[in-house]
Amino acid sequence: MKLTKSLIAGAALTALPTLALAQDAAPGFDEIGPYIMTTLLFCMAGFLVFFMAAGFAMLEGGLVRSKNVTMQMTKNIGLFSIAAIMYWLVGFNTMYPGEFNGYFAIGGQTVLDPVGVAAADAALDYASVGSDFFFQLVFVAATASIVSGVLAERIKLWPFLIFVVVLTGFMYPISGSWKWGAGWLDAAGFQDFAGSTVVHSVGGWAALAGAIVLGPRLGKYKDGKVNPMPGSNLALATLGTFILWLGWFGFNGGSQLAMGTVGDVSDVSRIFANTNMAAAAGAVTALILTQVLYKKPDLTMVLNGALAGLVSITAEPLAPTLFGALWIGAIGGVIVVFTVPLLDKFKIDDVVGAIPVHLFAGIWGTIAVVFYNSDANLGTQLLGIIAYGVFTFVASLIVWFILKAVIGIRVGEEEEINGLDMSELGMEAYPDFSKG
Repeated sequence: MKLTKSLIAGAALTALPTLALAQDAAPGFDEIGPYIMTTLLFCMAGFLVFFMAAGFAMLEGGLVRSKNVTMQMTKNIGLFSIAAIMYWLVGFNTMYPGEFNGYFAIGGQTVLDPVGVAAADAALDYASVGSDFFFQLVFVAATASIVSGVLAERIKLWPFLIFVVVLTGFMYPISGSWKWGAGWLDAAGFQDFAGSTVVHSVGGWAALAGAIVLGPRLGKYKDGKVNPMPGSNLALATLGTFILWLGWFGFNGGSQLAMGTVGDVSDVSRIFANTNMAAAAGAVTALILTQVLYKKPDLTMVLNGALAGLVSITAEPLAPTLFGALWIGAIGGVIVVFTVPLLDKFKIDDVVGAIPVHLFAGIWGTIAVVFYNSDANLGTQLLGIIAYGVFTFVASLIVWFILKAVIGIRVGEEEEINGLDMSELGMEAYPDFSKG
């Protein structure tokens, strides 16, 4: 009997851990699945948007003259690296400060989740801090890349990089918090799904201010004429455009911000299809228009037409039908063809055509939201466009003027003629070939 009781007691003790585990069982996939899948979406989409940095570099490297290619490569890898550091240091928590007044808040450093975080300690209603931080980071780098291309071939390296510090650490995060950080524009009902205004027009306004303060390249406008300055490698520019096109699937698709349900995954695929259609429509429209207007197609316009289509659909890539994405992107292509020469009339020298693509098409895309998103209204969309424009343009002008007065932002005439590769860096991208 004692033996039997001992056996029973031993069996009970052995079973206790099992009973405890049953009571404290780990959450099932229904609970943790959305967290896992959304984190995965942010990581994959972030990889694609990161690759857009290569696209910007190749596009700019192809559209500048060969004597300035090394400078563009240096600027692009420098701006991305600075953006990564500044967004960690202050930008992310400035853009997503949590509770704040809706207009302005300066955040501190980003702190990642602990190593091997347990489900009980994770925010299962969203995604990991690391994936969210990384996904948002690559957007701010894209904003800075827009400025790089516009100001190519005559700006000094270090003043440009100092501007990037201010743009990525403070200007972009502050204005970004107005919509994506649940700020005052979000409360007003402003709609911008993936950043036609929050990202692209901000980069465009900052670039426009810089182009005005910096002035045009030597010889670009002379005796009332616009003198073309062809890029060094249109094959490279085309490669850059295709890389950007690819990266845009992450840019827009990842902005669904969720992949935990059948509906979310279906919406991501819908966004992919609309994004692709808008790019194709922008390219074809620019192809046809340049044939009609100039009697020959212009490849640079076609490339920028595709990008303008992408920017145009970015404010609302989910709601439109495929036909809706087609005509929205097509108008982006029209905008590029007609506004590139318009800038030349005002003697605003945009080396790669980024202001028409990112600013003008970004404004159009933000307005076009009203056609398919029932939550949007024209007045609020225009309010957002104006708010971002005034803040970014004025703040950028101030920073550019300060940099110009304190350290100077433009290279000398001789340095510009010889090329920034040698004058600023002492090395050439194509040392075996003559300068372009």
